[in-house]
Amino acid sequence: MLVAIFAGLALVLAAVGIYGVMSYTVSRRTQEIGVRMALGAQMSSVRRMILGQTLKLALMGVGLGLAGAFVVARFLTSMLFGVGMYDPATFLGVAALLIAVALAASYIPARRAMRVDPIVALRYE
Repeated sequence: MLVAIFAGLALVLAAVGIYGVMSYTVSRRTQEIGVRMALGAQMSSVRRMILGQTLKLALMGVGLGLAGAFVVARFLTSMLFGVGMYDPATFLGVAALLIAVALAASYIPARRAMRVDPIVALRYE
């Protein structure tokens, strides 16, 4: 029960961290997004750009995490009850959950990027 609570807390912290990073990235790229919108970029392409960047970062993080988990799993066998040391369903399920949480956390900054007014973005600085 305690491990599940800590896992849920870690998931919430990961979502908040990803939201913060992507929100900061979108705010730093306001002018670029404004130029793209002024040149005719569709809102869906801006959303796809932000979510694609998030997906790329999340896949790199999940890849490194899975590599680390395979290394550490050998030492944690005493804590794994009812789950094999290299259970593919668990590893894939956790990876899919983390990617879904990353995309959900970056959706709000992506929506904000879609609504950038090109005139305001170009006058920003």
